Amino acid sequence: MSPAPTDARADLAALCDRGIDWRLGPQRVLRNDAPARDAAVLVLFGVLDSIPAGASNAVARDIDVLLQRRAATLSTHAGQIAFPGGRLEPTDSDAADAAVREAVEETGLDPTGVDVLGMLTPFPVPVSNHLVTPVPAWWSRPSEVAAVDHAETVETFRVPVADLVDPANRAMTEHRFEGEVYRSPAFAVDGRVVWGFTAIVLSRIFEELGWAVEWDDRRIVEP
Repeated sequence: MSPAPTDARADLAALCDRGIDWRLGPQRVLRNDAPARDAAVLVLFGVLDSIPAGASNAVARDIDVLLQRRAATLSTHAGQIAFPGGRLEPTDSDAADAAVREAVEETGLDPTGVDVLGMLTPFPVPVSNHLVTPVPAWWSRPSEVAAVDHAETVETFRVPVADLVDPANRAMTEHRFEGEVYRSPAFAVDGRVVWGFTAIVLSRIFEELGWAVEWDDRRIVEP
């Protein structure tokens, strides 16, 4: 039997308490001589307003996660699907504060309905020289969301976790960085491909929580 949403929330909170090993390879080492910039993203899970079509024996059918597509004109990670988030500002008390602030600025969500569950181990992103802290949260009172600034974000949407972990929607991507080709997890759902940092974070969270379903990692999709 799949866990209820309340169990999912408790499992996410427990994951924050015990931490996570991202199992990153050498390609994730920050090589830039300049100090890495601190950033944070909000990994916001909640309960869908209606039951999605997908299903999984490992996760409740009505749990979803908030994602957005970055504008194609941005200098880094252009056009990629990502979590809401951005760099820490001097006014932010910590990474969690920054993640919620950025999510409000980017999607217009009501922060009073967001329960931060903790913070995960910072994740190095060499292509933009950032050290990003994923901040899992639970949408206890969902609010309307939309892309606020189309110069940064072109769409905001909620994806059922059951669809993401469906083996038919799992794959790998291959991309070149500094002359080398790297493979990493991806999700191909409803014509969208989630890859890179976002896909790695989701994939490891699903594995750690026991939500992942066995899938064929020989399948390659274009990012």
